[in-house]
Amino acid sequence: MSERRIEKHSPVTGVHLGTFPAASDEAVRAAIARARAAFPAWRDTPLRDRIGRLQRLTPLLKAEADALAETISNDTGKPLLESLVMELLTIPVALDYYATHAAAFLERRKVATPLVFQPRTSYVEHAPMGVIAVIAPWNYPFQLAMLPTLSALIAGNTVVLKPSEVTPLVAEMIAELFARLDLPPGVVEVCMGDGQTGAAVCAGDVDKIFFTGSVATGRKVMASAATRPIPVELELGGKDPMIVCHDAPIERAARAAAWGGLVNAGQMCISVERVYVVDAVYDTFLDALKRQMERVRVGAPDTHADMGPLTFGPQRDTILRQLDDAVARGARILLGGKPLDGPGRYFPPTLVVDVTDDMALLREETFGPVIPVMRVRDEAEALERANAHEYGLTGSIWTRDTARGLRLASRLEVGHALVNDVLTSVGNIALPFGGVKRSGIGRYHGAEGLQTFCNQKSIMVSRGLVPYEPFWYPYAGKHRDIRTVFDRLIEGRPVRAVRAFARLLQRTRDDKPTS
Repeated sequence: MSERRIEKHSPVTGVHLGTFPAASDEAVRAAIARARAAFPAWRDTPLRDRIGRLQRLTPLLKAEADALAETISNDTGKPLLESLVMELLTIPVALDYYATHAAAFLERRKVATPLVFQPRTSYVEHAPMGVIAVIAPWNYPFQLAMLPTLSALIAGNTVVLKPSEVTPLVAEMIAELFARLDLPPGVVEVCMGDGQTGAAVCAGDVDKIFFTGSVATGRKVMASAATRPIPVELELGGKDPMIVCHDAPIERAARAAAWGGLVNAGQMCISVERVYVVDAVYDTFLDALKRQMERVRVGAPDTHADMGPLTFGPQRDTILRQLDDAVARGARILLGGKPLDGPGRYFPPTLVVDVTDDMALLREETFGPVIPVMRVRDEAEALERANAHEYGLTGSIWTRDTARGLRLASRLEVGHALVNDVLTSVGNIALPFGGVKRSGIGRYHGAEGLQTFCNQKSIMVSRGLVPYEPFWYPYAGKHRDIRTVFDRLIEGRPVRAVRAFARLLQRTRDDKPTS
């Protein structure tokens, strides 16, 4: 059978950038076997040493930031500034955070022991799982591959990483960076390839799958994991709502909507994809948003443009299908709406109004530079419509009354909520990130970002000071004291419960060992 290959064309110019091999099923199995063999030694490497070895990334990223950002932008089409800030900078920030806090997140922790189990001591600790499969997407191919991989490594696991075939230049770059860290063989295995490669990784001898991508592929990942079964973490799509209240800071909200909906050409699971504006400020907000969107410069990464092309060619067809459906059902396009002429996959900032909830534009994730704006009577209607959706990743509330904003944010059915801000919460590595509903399963970042790659273990220790425990055999003569402990605990009389339990303990101390 001939070797499978990946052909890469520039999203900016359409020029052919190279041909890359796709790892075969046999190569994937071999990579997983190497990761399995490397796991015991990496697990037993002290935490501070694991982090220290991974922190070698930071000076590499600093010294070569411009070249690395250029590679990311060539592969994706995004502006160089976005490659630098939203891809590269996140990694040293995360490494620094975990260098400070990982020991506290992973150390053995003492927990309470109920009266009837005294004088035992109870603990919870976290043990690495083994081999983690990380399957990364193409929209943020560096950040969304590196963060879960580094988190799993810090927690003591080894990793088999399958980057997206849409961005093979970044995949190659990641493999080279890890090679330069001089990690033990097998600790990180990068398997470049296509969907078949990803399927082989999911079917392999791994202990957990961490997947970022579409709901459709997420279902396949989950089905594959269920055959063992092994745990999965799914970071899936979003259709993130923005609610503009009657007292919103309009200029700030309009600028936020433009950036939050168009950054990375709208190719973010946390992009602003639904804007609900209270009737009292709808016209003012819409005018301000239109002005902001008209100012957005579209172009190649090296032209200091604000927005680049679509990274993934077929995404254009999704956008056009949704817009055609919306217009056929009565929506109006105020800006954009058609691909730009010339080379490259450019699609302009697109503003749509008169959108209703039955349109594909609101029901499906768009993943493109399209912002639909809906007029609502009040905040209650906005909240109801925002929550009446199958996705629940992020959302934002816009109001000058921050206490009220917090109350509304708490009622948003999402994993991440913001008040008077968009997107930035995902950059706070201390906040656990993940969605609800069909937006995913699990959390990473924060303490959860390490613990999600661990098996939680409970330990209870007895010092063995009595010959046997009060609830062990023999039962004869214990019923009254046991019933007293039971009754007094339920009555909320702990002192009398302690006295009855003490009588039981004394009975075990006085008991003579059997011959």
